[in-house]
Amino acid sequence: MAYRKMLWGLLLLAAIAGQPALAQTTLLLTSVPAATPAGQPIYVAGTFNNWQPAAAGYALARQADGTYQLTLPTTVRGPQEFKFTRGSWATGEADASYQPVANRHAEVGVGPATLSFQILNWQDQRPGGAPAAPKPHTLAANVRVLADSFRLPQLHGRTRRVWLYLPPGYSQAKPRRYPVLYLQDGQNVFDAATAYAGEWGVDETLNQLAASGQDPTGCIVVAVDNGGDRRLDEYSPWMNAEYKKGGEGAPYTDFLALTLKPYIDAHYRTRPDAAHTAIAGSSMGGLIALYAGLKYPRVFGRVGVFSPAIWFAKDSIVAYERHQPAPRASRFYFVAGPAESETMLPLMAAVRDGLLAKGVAPRQLRLAAPADGQHAEWFWRRESGPAYRWLLAK
Repeated sequence: MAYRKMLWGLLLLAAIAGQPALAQTTLLLTSVPAATPAGQPIYVAGTFNNWQPAAAGYALARQADGTYQLTLPTTVRGPQEFKFTRGSWATGEADASYQPVANRHAEVGVGPATLSFQILNWQDQRPGGAPAAPKPHTLAANVRVLADSFRLPQLHGRTRRVWLYLPPGYSQAKPRRYPVLYLQDGQNVFDAATAYAGEWGVDETLNQLAASGQDPTGCIVVAVDNGGDRRLDEYSPWMNAEYKKGGEGAPYTDFLALTLKPYIDAHYRTRPDAAHTAIAGSSMGGLIALYAGLKYPRVFGRVGVFSPAIWFAKDSIVAYERHQPAPRASRFYFVAGPAESETMLPLMAAVRDGLLAKGVAPRQLRLAAPADGQHAEWFWRRESGPAYRWLLAK
């Protein structure tokens, strides 16, 4: 018995020795603008923390030599995109013209490393106090703001900007009805001037599909802005103990299904049945879109799940899926890159497998995992066309 225990101990040590060490990456700011307030924290916001500009645990520590540094958690691995802020997007880093810088890119966790950066300017410190020149608008002519302050009665009367895309030909003499796609993070859907991490370009994609004859039906798109600091709260029905965020996803989804959709159906020529009503989103928006498809399968019968933040509420969403009636008539399109994180594809596949186990037909499910996929707007922009065609134009 003693020999057997010793043998198992040696095997365990050998296994541990053969495992690659979890590498950590340190971000180092070697230079910041002279006008940086000494007592104000500098944060990093990126794909690894859902682009929160003041996320707990992601403030860089000021060193005695005036530099700032932060060692990222071991769970942050693979290609990442990020920017530095002083706690909000209005105080984010800027270029020589005081315009927001492009997303920074780095391969994180491939080995113990220190990545050094310099910040040239802050967006809110333009000389003379004049505001920075606004970014140019890129939305197509058939996109408009439906409402600057659409009321969310299920969330204490909060208000939100809502965008509306009407397909080419909507105003033609022979009217017809159209499917509807509801999207989250509306700031990033149509217009680079409002996007904080790049835009999806859904309007350009759908217009191009229509012009090329690849989408003969057309589609109405409704995009709802996220709630800023309330984004994590509203995009998860369950509280995340580490982030201390979440828990308002149920009433937010009720708003989409019981307030916004009836309004759109009453004012526009929609095909209101579930087979012609889709909901989609990315990251946390992907999580809430998945939840909406499970909670309201008779409302949202087509679900686009882009790089979903299932990790934020993995036990809860899996349990919820298990106990909900099987959405057998629904279609689910899952897409993410294998390098986004170690858990991204396994968790996404687990949800897909849960739907299969409940009797959803394999033809109703699609899981795409492009090798170059990243947790970024450019990736979701590229993949939105194939997802849309499979969900609504098939």
